Amino acid sequence: MSGIEYEIRESVRAKNLRLTVEPDGRVVVTKPKRVSLREVERWMATKSEWIEKARAYFEKRNKGVAPEPLPKPRRGSKAYKDAVEAARVLVTERLPHFNTAYGFSYGRISIRNQKTRWGSCSMENNLSFNYRIAFLPHELADYIIVHELCHTKEHNHSARFWDLVARTVPKHKEARRIIRTRYST
Repeated sequence: MSGIEYEIRESVRAKNLRLTVEPDGRVVVTKPKRVSLREVERWMATKSEWIEKARAYFEKRNKGVAPEPLPKPRRGSKAYKDAVEAARVLVTERLPHFNTAYGFSYGRISIRNQKTRWGSCSMENNLSFNYRIAFLPHELADYIIVHELCHTKEHNHSARFWDLVARTVPKHKEARRIIRTRYST
């Protein structure tokens, strides 16, 4: 055993073991179904140094910044459905607003219960947003919407991509930092 507490998530889609240190210091291991707990323990025994460095990084970065927990209503509940609808309204109103500055083409818009992401853009330019975007302050929600919209033009995080984001969200670096330090998906 590595001596470090960690949560194990099993995934049918995972091909390899994946290790994540959350900003709050929690350690999460995602494992494919075929990998045994004994294999996870052996693998984790080799990761303690990396985990401690990651935790130290987050501790330094988060100093003086308390995470703000967002509601996580039970899936299927009225509160969950209301949050999904609020996120859909927010995104469908703000996306065209920001797209007047860009004129990009995008496909379907979906609102999902994503575990680790605030949003995503497929290669077909379909945009997906985490329903919890509805609970964020508006300027942070706007950043996420613009971020995904700009991925319809640049499917990467190159300098060209960040230049596009800066066109309508000049303080995007600050918004990104706040989301990463204060809010988790």
